[in-house]
Amino acid sequence: MTSDADSGPVRIAMWSGPRNISTAMMRSFGSRQDTFVTDEPFYGAFLRDTGEPQPMAEQIIADMDCDWHSVTSSLKGPVPAEKPIWYQKHMPHQMTGPISISDFPDHRHAFLIRDPVRVVGSYAAKRVKVTPEDLGYERQLRYVEEIAEKTGKLPFVVDSAAILQNPGKVLKQLCQALGISWDPAMLGWTAGVRDTDGIWGSHWYNRVVETTGFGRPPGPPPQLEERDRKVAENCRDYYDKLLEYSFI
Repeated sequence: MTSDADSGPVRIAMWSGPRNISTAMMRSFGSRQDTFVTDEPFYGAFLRDTGEPQPMAEQIIADMDCDWHSVTSSLKGPVPAEKPIWYQKHMPHQMTGPISISDFPDHRHAFLIRDPVRVVGSYAAKRVKVTPEDLGYERQLRYVEEIAEKTGKLPFVVDSAAILQNPGKVLKQLCQALGISWDPAMLGWTAGVRDTDGIWGSHWYNRVVETTGFGRPPGPPPQLEERDRKVAENCRDYYDKLLEYSFI
């Protein structure tokens, strides 16, 4: 039960860069009986408008609603399965169309970040090339500051490393910040694919589908090749500022 269940459903927008344990967080919220989760609802619109040559792009576009305004309207509409909480996993770098965070004034916003060296290293492990724009740090920082300016307080910003260090402690703080009750079910889930996973999960979620909880704290950062190191360096200032805003 949410702390304000009588005021209507709670819509949570979790803004995360790619490779930020964002799917594990979606699994965590999806473990709650009171929550419905949605996986990157603007991905299809982003791919259609930009023509980005990403894995499975044609299949994703064919599978999704790719109209920015239609997707936005649905995210403000009735919660699927009539759940009291709707957790929406969003990627700032995908917001290249006419819709932005300002179009969701009634959502409760939180931000998940990760050291760019680790993000780029995760891409490199899959032999995928990235640019700083692909990682969304600049727009994520802009969104944090926009929410802070409009509401008069910082939204909840957390580094993925802090979650992996102490999932229970951090998730309790996140729930408190979002105005929802803490549910210990968020600490574990059953392995496997979910109906709520985007179809791109067959390419990107091979490790997540095997998990039953959050992973171990990260070890030493990866050693990047020169090209990848420059990408991470170009994101560093934005990440460091986001880290200043973090609650942990």
